[in-house]
Amino acid sequence: MPDYASRLGFPGYPPFTRGIYPTMYAGRPWTMRQYSGYATAEETNRRYRYLLDRGQTGLSVAFDLPTQMGYDSTAPESVGEVGKAGVAIDTLEDMVVLFRGIPLDKVSVSMTINATAPIVLAMYIVAAERGGVGPEKLSGTVQNDILKEFIARGCYLFPPKPSLRLTTDLIAYCLKHLPRWNSISISGYHIREAGSTAAQQLGFTLASAVAYVESAVRRGLPADAIGERISFFFNAHNDFFEEIAKFRAARRAWDRIMKERFGVRNERARLLRFHVQTAGSTLTAQQPENNVTRVTFQALAAVLGGAQSIHTNAMDEAIALPTEQSARVALRTQQIMAEETGIVGVIDPFGGSSLLEEWTDRLESEAFRFIEEIDRQGGAVAAIDKGYYQAEIEKSALQYQRDVESGQRIVVGVNRFREEAEGGSSPIRYLKIDQASQEEQKRRLIETMKRRDGPAVKGALDRLRRSAEGDENLMPSIVDAVRTTATVGEICGVLAGIFGRYRPR
Repeated sequence: MPDYASRLGFPGYPPFTRGIYPTMYAGRPWTMRQYSGYATAEETNRRYRYLLDRGQTGLSVAFDLPTQMGYDSTAPESVGEVGKAGVAIDTLEDMVVLFRGIPLDKVSVSMTINATAPIVLAMYIVAAERGGVGPEKLSGTVQNDILKEFIARGCYLFPPKPSLRLTTDLIAYCLKHLPRWNSISISGYHIREAGSTAAQQLGFTLASAVAYVESAVRRGLPADAIGERISFFFNAHNDFFEEIAKFRAARRAWDRIMKERFGVRNERARLLRFHVQTAGSTLTAQQPENNVTRVTFQALAAVLGGAQSIHTNAMDEAIALPTEQSARVALRTQQIMAEETGIVGVIDPFGGSSLLEEWTDRLESEAFRFIEEIDRQGGAVAAIDKGYYQAEIEKSALQYQRDVESGQRIVVGVNRFREEAEGGSSPIRYLKIDQASQEEQKRRLIETMKRRDGPAVKGALDRLRRSAEGDENLMPSIVDAVRTTATVGEICGVLAGIFGRYRPR
């Protein structure tokens, strides 16, 4: 049996298998975020202040589907979806309300947004300026990972090539203007939620990361600088030891990729910093109180795997957006782990375990096999066009479902340990987004559009169109359009006129 302990090294040193900081949580606990957003900006602002008052240490914004897909709340395509899966953001005015009373120079903000990431970030920058906070003081992350939308999630707007241009534009803009901001959070979360295995999640996510760094380097950006502002976003699933090993393998693999593939010598630029959300796909509508236990073990795997920030899902999220009570229980789950269990004082407790190290080696090896196959197909964009990712994930998802239906994989309360009265009324109260909130959002948008300077909006959108026809960075033009109170739908409409809208084969 290999002597793992003798060759592992120490936390905080390459290849970072044992963690990216020497003291890990003994120096500073992970950031506690709760992914939240619903209805209007005003209602979501109240939820943010509620969570911050109860000890949350960072914000994570959920946007509704129209905002993610580039439609205004008044668009026909938005009917029935306004404020449902997140907060509705149509203009700069909504962003100002969303963060009213929140000190943006002190609170780290993560935004889960991709196709419209440049627009939403532009709104955030200008909203912060209105509050007296310059872009150099802002800290946080914008997801900005458009490739995984083609791979697993479906919230894309433009074809892959112009989409990658927008992603790279945002990275370049942030390197120049937002020195504390992570300009991309490369997401394996949605790949796993779509049905991938742990190894596929790891390999596919790192392959996307390679594509983004290559695109930025072609733009003339230094890989050493890019690496310092990249973060990752992973899912924590049910297989406890495999998940811990996955996070360890991810750190080691990324260090190797940045060093060998891009020649990065700056160790800080080779650190794989990552956020973890517990697995929404494992939550069950049956016996929803069981989800608290699932989430606890998944979050513990994230902690023992060395995550920098964590979101714990609420017990009711298989059915609805969290209520204040269920969100508080989810936050308290993290706080109990940090304050009562003593795990923050122990750095990489499983380091040297033959079980964990063998699994770490296996997952790293399998991940590189997927990366090599994607390279053979011409890279991430070419593999998307060929349907490689989608076919691989579909096969894994199908096998998982077959295992559940056959009883080979046990899901408590679903195919084993069911209650006789299953299907009756639940004691849990669920959050409902009423029609009044949607109508209020549409009314606010219409009033905002009446008050704004129409010629200024038109001029800004015309300048954006000319920029899109060329090859200059689009972020300055998007920021200018946002300042005039141009809407998400108007900006996306201009870009779609140049790039087209993507339709999968």
